[in-house]
Amino acid sequence: MPGKIFMANDYYQLLGVSKGASDDEIKKAYRKLAHKHHPDKAGGNEAKFKEINEAYQVLSDKTKRSQYDQFGQTFDQAGRSGAGGGQGFGGFDFSGFSSQGGGQGFGGDFEFGGGDFEDIFSSIFSGGRGGGTTRRKRGKDIQVDVEIDFSEMVRGTTRQINLRKSAVCEACLGTGGEKNSELKTCSTCGGAGRVQKVSRSFFGNFSQVAECPDCHGVGKRVEKKCSKCGGDGRVMAENQLEIAIPAGIDDGQTLSMSGAGEAGGVGGVSGDLYINVHVKAHKDFKRNGQDILSSVEIPFSTAALGGETIIETIDGRLTLKIPAGTQSGEQFRIRDKGVPNLHSGARGNQLVKVIVRIPKRLSRDQKRLLEELGRLGE
Repeated sequence: MPGKIFMANDYYQLLGVSKGASDDEIKKAYRKLAHKHHPDKAGGNEAKFKEINEAYQVLSDKTKRSQYDQFGQTFDQAGRSGAGGGQGFGGFDFSGFSSQGGGQGFGGDFEFGGGDFEDIFSSIFSGGRGGGTTRRKRGKDIQVDVEIDFSEMVRGTTRQINLRKSAVCEACLGTGGEKNSELKTCSTCGGAGRVQKVSRSFFGNFSQVAECPDCHGVGKRVEKKCSKCGGDGRVMAENQLEIAIPAGIDDGQTLSMSGAGEAGGVGGVSGDLYINVHVKAHKDFKRNGQDILSSVEIPFSTAALGGETIIETIDGRLTLKIPAGTQSGEQFRIRDKGVPNLHSGARGNQLVKVIVRIPKRLSRDQKRLLEELGRLGE
């Protein structure tokens, strides 16, 4: 039976977005799901996290997304017409191809193991020729969690975080070569950036074009490799970053720092850093949009006759005037004592709910006065 390549999951479905989703919608869906399934979190799912990252790496890249859309969402409905026309990945029947001499070909059913599908397909549709083009490796994204107090959420704050990650080698500035070392055409791939690998199986030979292991797809190699990074252009290093957390951020919201993730390979760009912000609950205050909710108890006499009471705000204590006849459960608005708008900085209000305190035990005089009040009310 002829072998088939297919994708087990649809990337759009994995992220829960439509095929016409915007870049912002894709990024927002990825951040939400990555935060939910992060393996460092309780209840995290490493396998799901990897699937989500794989989907995002494709859909966030315009070229990859275009290629993905062109050949169908499931990669198995794009036709079975062979490699020459470049009509699709899924449903390929490789049994009709064979390898003779040094040419590229396929024969029978094959197990692709851990091979890179992108490299396999690029070799199919380019006829196995590198053509001098390279695919620079982007560094991995990093996610961290940061916890702040309620008051810090209102005022804004900063956090220092330490990251151990791959960073650009300071000795060679990411080039992978010693200072003044010349670039020469890679002798392994002849400057194509790709090499041909032939795998043998019971059914025949399978020829695959893969990234050159010596120049990492660049097509050129430094004459003398950097002694610090060994030619990779990256080293593991401790990095300290100061993160500015803006006033008004929501609990669970994610900030991003472009280029603050893992360093890319030689010539590649760095990944991004995503900071998931968590706001601690406050014993007296709750947030409702831009408003802060609180409550205060007042004695029955103050509610009936009017008066003043002291309340707590995020900015300190204030005196609240209580009009006569105030009912339990009434709310008073204190302007500009709420949460700042994340974009404009304009603050919301504090809504103070009044709870009238009814004494459980009354003195003889208190009881007499209330009885008299009751008669007068009749």
